[in-house]
Amino acid sequence: IQMYPGRDQKTKEKIAKKMQAVLAEEMQADKKYFSVSIQDVEAIDWDTKVDDKIDPETLFISADF
Repeated sequence: IQMYPGRDQKTKEKIAKKMQAVLAEEMQADKKYFSVSIQDVEAIDWDTKVDDKIDPETLFISADF
């Protein structure tokens, strides 16, 4: 997960645990098989570090900002 900075470690851990649980449930696999990382990316770097690296064919939901 890549996002703008501003969330504390506790919030990031909560997000990661929820993502892991959803993936495990939807893929019918144990949570131990899913890793979740969260990377803060400054707004000024977003285009070069995130947007420019996303293959449009693999993008299922696009942010609207």
